[in-house]
Amino acid sequence: MSLPVDAVSALEAFQAVGSWEQRARMLMQWGERLPSLADEDKVDANLVQGCESLVWLVGDLRDGHWQFAASSDARLIRGLVALLLARVNGLSATDLQRVDVPDWFNQLGLSRQLSPSRSNGLNAVLQRMRALSHTQN
Repeated sequence: MSLPVDAVSALEAFQAVGSWEQRARMLMQWGERLPSLADEDKVDANLVQGCESLVWLVGDLRDGHWQFAASSDARLIRGLVALLLARVNGLSATDLQRVDVPDWFNQLGLSRQLSPSRSNGLNAVLQRMRALSHTQN
């Protein structure tokens, strides 16, 4: 399965930096670049269950490809979610089923950022994306 363009650029950027501190800084920058969600999207119906932080997620199917937008109240989570969006935006519902969250963050060199609760939270975000993709196939 080929990677979306944003995922390729994320991989290249994160693999180019050597130190853990540089990766952590880059992670925060990705979070800052995440477009903010409209207030009307920050409603309980769009909250992802299973995250310790507040994460809102909306999805839109365009020509058979999913585009997701998300926001979080936590800076670090915003960065992780931004990188997850880079990995999944533009995928079909079928390709979405094949995304492996731990493998993706391992490729980025960020697996040590994934405490069990963060890992569970990101998996919850991915599960929510998959659920949205099933309701609108």
